[in-house]
Amino acid sequence: MARILSILGTSQPFDPTHRFTTSWILPPLLLAVCRIIFAIYIFTAIFFIFGWNGAHRHPEQSRYSFSFFTSLGYWGLGFYFLFASLHTFSYARTGKSWLQEWPAALQVAHTIFYTTVVTFPILVTAVFWAVLYNGIWFATEFQGWSNTSQHALNTVFAAFEILLTRTSPPPPAHLAFLVILLALYLALAYLTRVTAGFYPYSFLDPNKGSGKLAGYILGILAAACVIFGIVWGIIWIRRWLTESKLGIHGKFVKHTVVRDEELMDMANEGMK
Repeated sequence: MARILSILGTSQPFDPTHRFTTSWILPPLLLAVCRIIFAIYIFTAIFFIFGWNGAHRHPEQSRYSFSFFTSLGYWGLGFYFLFASLHTFSYARTGKSWLQEWPAALQVAHTIFYTTVVTFPILVTAVFWAVLYNGIWFATEFQGWSNTSQHALNTVFAAFEILLTRTSPPPPAHLAFLVILLALYLALAYLTRVTAGFYPYSFLDPNKGSGKLAGYILGILAAACVIFGIVWGIIWIRRWLTESKLGIHGKFVKHTVVRDEELMDMANEGMK
């Protein structure tokens, strides 16, 4: 069991140096506030878009939004920041996060959740602006704001978690979960075609050429793998620079007891 947890990027006790709930530059309480602000913004944007669609007699757009990878990912971002903020608030108050008391399965799920949050938003942004955007700015302010929120700010939120927290690089095993999630979304997209009569993304239509379709699917899969590798490298560099070179091990609360040997382990990990 311990070996499986290690492969998946966790251990028992879970997160002994509080990497998921601390920052190398922000105090825990401020980190928690930032995360809850992001969550509030994301959910406000989602429900404002729903309200706008309803007010302008397009309620089906809200209903169909659950078939789009962008929308599902944005919901995921919102829930990640909501739960991450609660874990961080609990750490700031007591010196121990709720996450550390959760069952091992949920702890593993959180680490995988983190990996999706620092990978998929960048993929969404890249595919939208490189493939789907036609080069003409949106006709209304609402369209410009909603698309910027979901296809640009999502990467800003991911960058916050990549650059300003103390998390470790995601384990390579998480790449398999990313591939599985992409495959499940592909199944959902074709289920949408059967049940609702449309393809969420036009490039998924096999009538436009099976070779072109395969190229898009394999290209997006390759892009996800490349982004995972780049994010892994950026996080490694951030840890190496802040911990090994600058000796900044993080901002902790007074309740936290971090032993000297743990600090040494933290410095050594920054070199891995």
